[in-house]
Formats: sequence, C-alpha cells, structure tokens
Amino acid sequence: MHTPFDLLAIFIVILTQWQMSRQCLAGAARRFSARGLAIAHWAVAAFYALMAVAFASGFSFLASEYHLPASPSQIAGAVAQIWLFGSTAGYLAYRAVRFLGERFWGATFNSSRRRLLNATGSALLAAPFAIVGYGALVERLDFHVRELDIPVPNLPDGLDGLRLLHLSDIHLSAFLSEKDLARVVDTANELRPHLALVTGDLITAAGDPLEACLRQLARLRADAGILGCMGNHEVYARSESATEREGARLGIPFLRGKAQALRFGGAVLNVAGVDYQRSGSGYLSGAERLVLPGAYNVLLSHNPDVFPVAVEKGYGLTLAGHTHGGQVSVEILHQPINAARFFTPFVYGLYRHGAAVEYVTRGIGTIGVPVRFGAPPEIALLRLRKA
Repeated sequence: MHTPFDLLAIFIVILTQWQMSRQCLAGAARRFSARGLAIAHWAVAAFYALMAVAFASGFSFLASEYHLPASPSQIAGAVAQIWLFGSTAGYLAYRAVRFLGERFWGATFNSSRRRLLNATGSALLAAPFAIVGYGALVERLDFHVRELDIPVPNLPDGLDGLRLLHLSDIHLSAFLSEKDLARVVDTANELRPHLALVTGDLITAAGDPLEACLRQLARLRADAGILGCMGNHEVYARSESATEREGARLGIPFLRGKAQALRFGGAVLNVAGVDYQRSGSGYLSGAERLVLPGAYNVLLSHNPDVFPVAVEKGYGLTLAGHTHGGQVSVEILHQPINAARFFTPFVYGLYRHGAAVEYVTRGIGTIGVPVRFGAPPEIALLRLRKA
C-alpha cells in the first residue's frame, strides 16, 4: 500500500463490507431468535477476522518476514482478495442499479420491472467472479509472443537486426508451475534470440522454488547468453544473494550495479543492470559510471519509473517490468484502465524520450489474485533497427 489509490481502495472495501455485514445481520434479526442472532454476530466477526488474516498473509513481504509457508499463504491471500474485492465490486454495482431503478421508476416496481431489476442485479453480483474465473483459468496461462522493432538513430551496422529476448515477472510460485515456465522457455527458444534478458521477480516470496526457476531460465538458448537484474520480490524474499550465486553457477550473470560489454561484429552492446530501484528514492545512483562511450548502452531495471533518469545518464534503451501491464486491464474509450496507471505512467509497451526508448513488458506471472484480464502474459522479442 504505497499510494493514495491503495488506501482509497482499502477504505472502499472496508466500508462496503461493513454495509454488507449490516444487511446480513438485519436479515438474521428478522428470522432468528436472540440466541441465533448472537451466533450470527459471532460468525460474521469470525469470518471477517479470518479474511483479514488471509488477506495479510498474501502480501509477500509479510509472508517472508514471518516465515509463512509460501504456497498456503499465497492461496489464502488470493482467496481473501477474490472475495473482498469481487464481492465489493458486485455489491456496489448492484446498489448502483437499484439506485438508478428507483430514480427512474420510483420506489415501487411492477412485477416485470422487478424481475428485470433482480436479474440485472444478480448478473452484476456474479460478473466479478466470472471475470476472475476466465482470467485465472484461461488468460493467465495464455502466453503471448510480442515481436517489436525498435528504431535507433545512428545504430551501428553490427547491431542492426539484433534480437533481444525480454522476460520479466516470472513469479514461479503457487500460481505458476515449473511446467508452465518450461513452456515459456521452449517458446522463447523458438524465437532464436541473440541475447536473453531477464528483469527480475523470478519468485514471489521466500520458500518459492527459486532453484527451479533458475534451472528453467538456464535452458534459454541465445547466442550471447543470458543476463539479468533483480526485482522487488527478490528483496522481499531476501533471495538476492542466493539468486546471484545460483545464477552465476548456471551461467546467468545478474548485474547488480555492473555492466557487461558484448561485441557483435564491429559494434558493442553494453548491458548494465541495477537492483530494484524503490519508488520515491533517488534513482540510479552511480549508474552513469556503467555507461560505455561509443557503445549502445542498455539498462536493465525492474522498476520502469527510472526511464527519464536513465536517459539523462546516457542509456539508449531501458528494459523493465514490474507492472504486469496492469494484470487486470479494461479498455474504455480506447484508454486502458488498470491499477498500475495510478502509480506509474509507464505501464506497458514502448515509451520514447528523444532518441532513447524504454520497453515495459507485461511479464509472465501474477501476484495477489492469480488472474490476467486484458493483459495476457508476454514473451517479448525486441529487434534493434536503424532508424
């Protein structure tokens, strides 16, 4: 909960759930005896206490801090979020329809209008859960390949047509299996990249299968190898050192304030990487020292907000993830609406600043609710082209 939007969302959920529980208990008061009503009060209190604990356990930094078992805590958190946010959205939509019905038809309805209103309200109550079902069972594992040409002014001949594979936000956890990740790797290998780049969040929380994730990533086949950087979930899981150590053993260097120069023909591609850059702090301190004069400089940063600073420091291309493309995104009047837009202007796709560009991928996995809707998981292949 880092932004006013997060706090507003939590406030709306709490207020709505309070109103729902009041209506539930009012209905119980009309049907139950005094003893039954007391039991209903305790049941409602116990239910929301359980939901609060489950909701909190879904935050990966809390699960890692208190050494909660990874998969059960993620599943509990997902169940709580699906209920709390789904029922809140459905109830608010239902109340809005009731309000509009009373506004236009009056407080009393004839039988046909009442049936229409009840059917509409029921559909709205069910809609959030239907979306969750589709997003979890279908779109979550519908891995898309996106191929994109990136025009670069004055690109050296040796880099023209260079194919960069970009993977991010894998989140190998309770909601993404090693088998699913193996499918991603197999698909990526068919693209025959020159270089594979991974921009963090390999797992979600401490206890997730980090070794399995790295083992699968090591199967990537790229002419110049694989390079990576760290994401915020490596910080939460306290796995940065383990990721760096095991990655090096498997031939995957993670660039932690370091750069690696790669020669392609007579040209040099200089790839620098930084650890997760926390929002609100000074971005990319010292990263200018990693820029190689005469080379085309690429920055790997999990947080896409660093882009304007990266341009100032001399990077021509920034690759990032972190946002999941919003994870759940709805287009209204040709504008994507999702939670990520409330805390960053760099949600998904290609962004330009003068001659420099940034690509933000939707990534592979999910966090929180295991749902993708309007933002399918992505395997990105970027081709450098002369502008």
